[in-house]
Amino acid sequence: MFTAPEQFSAATKANFDTHLAMMTALTGKVFEGVEKFVELNMTVVKTSIEESTATAKQLLSAKDPQEFFSLSTSQVQPTAEKALAYGRHLATIASSAQAEFTLAAETQITETNRKVLALFEEVSKNAPSGSEGVVEFVKNAIGNASAGYDHLTKTSKQAVETIEANMNTAVKQITQAATKATPRTTAKK
Repeated sequence: MFTAPEQFSAATKANFDTHLAMMTALTGKVFEGVEKFVELNMTVVKTSIEESTATAKQLLSAKDPQEFFSLSTSQVQPTAEKALAYGRHLATIASSAQAEFTLAAETQITETNRKVLALFEEVSKNAPSGSEGVVEFVKNAIGNASAGYDHLTKTSKQAVETIEANMNTAVKQITQAATKATPRTTAKK
């Protein structure tokens, strides 16, 4: 049979190992997200340079101001669509990273809570008589902390879903506005 100090020592080591594993997992998720973000931006920069060069050549080859203006306005909608696609891709990366981060954190926190409860149950078996109230108080505190975390997690998920919905609505409205604006600009020629 273990003594209380040995149980706490083992629990402390296990808790440290769990937290270290959680920090390692979360750091990995952060680096994956940053890597995807850098890759996206490198692709966008490369593509932008190539397209800017081609557009500049087209504009310089214009024979008169009207052709130059026509070529300029024809670039408005494709540029807006590319900006929107970039925004969508960036939102997907952020949303994916957030979901993975949350899952890793939830998994580690659930495991830590389970271990704390198991340790407390084991230690409370050897509690002196008359300490039942304190044992019950600590169990309730642990349960309340767990419930608070669950509520915070649900609220965070709802906030992320709302932000994503608002972003999708904004992208849709901007796309519609860009589509409507392009024919009017072209019609003024």
